[in-house]
Amino acid sequence: MATAGLTALSVIGSAEVKDGESVLVVGATGGVGTAVIPLLAAAGARVIATGPPADADVLRELGASEVIGYAASDYPADIDVALNLTLPDDRLIGLARTLRPGGRLITIIFPPPAPEILGRDDVDLRFLLDLGGEFGGMREVGALAVDGRLPATISRRYTLDQGPQACVDLVRTHTLGKLVVTI
Repeated sequence: MATAGLTALSVIGSAEVKDGESVLVVGATGGVGTAVIPLLAAAGARVIATGPPADADVLRELGASEVIGYAASDYPADIDVALNLTLPDDRLIGLARTLRPGGRLITIIFPPPAPEILGRDDVDLRFLLDLGGEFGGMREVGALAVDGRLPATISRRYTLDQGPQACVDLVRTHTLGKLVVTI
C-alpha cells in the first residue's frame, strides 16, 4: 500500500485532473493503477482503463468507466490526460496520439523520456518521481485507506514458505493489484 499509494497520490497531484476530464490509465491492473483509479473517479474524471476482459469487473468496481485492451489501436481519441504506468518511452508515441492538443501525459517509468520522442509539441509531458513527498505522504495514504477511498487490491496471498513462488508469479503471470506474502 505504501509505494503504490504514495505513487497514486503523486500521479493525482501532478496530473491536476479536473471534474469531467477523460483520463486514460495504461497499466491500470497493477498496484499503482488499482490505487489511482478510485482517486481519479473521486475527482470526477471519466476513467478509461487498460486491462484484460477478465479484470474488467474489478476495474469498473474501482471506478473505471470503460475498460479497453492494451493495444494503442484500442486507445480512444481526444483524451485530456494519459497516465503511463507501464510503457517504456519508445512506446509513448501511440499514447501521445490519443491526447487532445494541450493534453497531459504523465509517466512514472524511468528513464525520463525526452519530449521530442512524442512527435508532438502540443502535449505537456511530465515525468513523475516525487522523492520529496510534494503531493502527500504516508499520513495521507493511511487516511485514504482507512476511510475506504484507497482500497488495497490483492490478487493472491502467499505464506512465507511460498515467498519464492510469489516472486516467480510476479514476474511470469498477470497480476491484478498486489501479491501479498504473509509472515
